[in-house]
Amino acid sequence: MVVRYELSDAEVDRLFRALADSTRRDIVRRTLVSPASVSELASAYDMSFAAVQKHVAVLEEARLVTKQQRGRERMVHGNPEQIARARTLLVRLEDLWRSRFAQLDDVLDGAAPARRPDPRSMTNPKET
Repeated sequence: MVVRYELSDAEVDRLFRALADSTRRDIVRRTLVSPASVSELASAYDMSFAAVQKHVAVLEEARLVTKQQRGRERMVHGNPEQIARARTLLVRLEDLWRSRFAQLDDVLDGAAPARRPDPRSMTNPKET
């Protein structure tokens, strides 16, 4: 199976919108461990069955979960491939920021090395 890691802006928006809610994050965690019916999920929360169905629909739209028919029940399964895509996106964003900070450090080191205090020259106020 080939996992596509690139996400469109719309997919990223849906993904982070879905993950912005603590109940939805918990549903993802639960269904990554073990598939669960919407009824089973609803029994874990202090909200209506319809509210849990709406949460699952948002997660499904973001492709964080999938639903499969099993008899009369709809089983919700976490989607580890989508979690991998989200992780890849976050790692890329982190790499970008680390690169920018490294560039800033280089600029500061080259532009004004005398402005940075030498930690060895700092004294402890209790010693003076």
